[in-house]
Amino acid sequence: MQNDLNPSKTLLATMQKLAVQTRIIALLFVVIVLIIVAQTFGLSWLRPAAADDGGTKKVQAIPEDFQAAPYPDTEEGKQAAYGEKLIRETPKYLGPGNTFGEVYAGNNLACGSCHLNGGTKPYAAPYIGLTALFPVYSGREGKVASLETRINGCFERSLNGRKLPLDSKEMMAIVSYMKHLSKDVQVGGRIAGQGFVEIAVPERKADLAHGEAVFKKQCVSCHQESGQGMLQVAGNKSQGYLYPPLWGEDSYNDGAGMARMLTAAKFIKGNMPLGATAENPLLSDEEAYDVAAYINSFERPQKAGKELDYPDLSKKPKDSAYPPFADTIPAEQHKYGPFNF
Repeated sequence: MQNDLNPSKTLLATMQKLAVQTRIIALLFVVIVLIIVAQTFGLSWLRPAAADDGGTKKVQAIPEDFQAAPYPDTEEGKQAAYGEKLIRETPKYLGPGNTFGEVYAGNNLACGSCHLNGGTKPYAAPYIGLTALFPVYSGREGKVASLETRINGCFERSLNGRKLPLDSKEMMAIVSYMKHLSKDVQVGGRIAGQGFVEIAVPERKADLAHGEAVFKKQCVSCHQESGQGMLQVAGNKSQGYLYPPLWGEDSYNDGAGMARMLTAAKFIKGNMPLGATAENPLLSDEEAYDVAAYINSFERPQKAGKELDYPDLSKKPKDSAYPPFADTIPAEQHKYGPFNF
């Protein structure tokens, strides 16, 4: 009992306990500092590693200089390589003047006209990671939609054509190409570089006169003052465009995503004029906003049945300019803004 009450032993035990607690606190402090340093200076070796297969780290963001892996010498590799041809040379293989088989594209744009660099450019709606993301809910469809459904949406709208059969060699080739591009992507969720950049949307109606001035200064060298672009081979639309038409009968229809002003503005901000990137844009948000409105002020093909889009009208984007609407805002404001409603 006297030992238990010995002041020296009690003090020693207390000091030892404090020493242990101090070491634990110091260790936690060091760990916190390391995490902060890693996040600030990009020390990836201090960050949790993503799951891998065979020790290969997964893609967390799409680099500007993304390079697809070589195609394996397998049936899947050959199919993916064919898919890349369909993406880059859509009119040649699937367009109105193709000599290879069925016509599925109603114009002579290529998938790569919007999905730049064969669908690999960050913030130009790249394909990288899509096979890991789909199926996903689509407000336009009003249901969880497959990747094939999304591809056919592009054929019906951006290419102003008709759906590919789900079991067709073309559909399987396109999906195989997207799968090839996505092979190093971690399953689940979006990765940086998918979709488009965000912009600060001006709280005003688009200024078409300003948009025209931006177009004449920044866009006519490729898309021409007529907006009809430049063919790969003069007089031969079946070989596609070097620079695509932005309006008129050979452009995307009014049900396409690019016909929505805010979508077009985001694409333009991150990619146009050629050479622009999300990190180094060449246009301001205001310029992208107005020139997108100017481009979409012209006539283009009309998509049949688009009134059936967005079964739940509350899911319809504000810049979808065709009725019906869930509100009483005029169609012109849905098209040109302001979008502060």
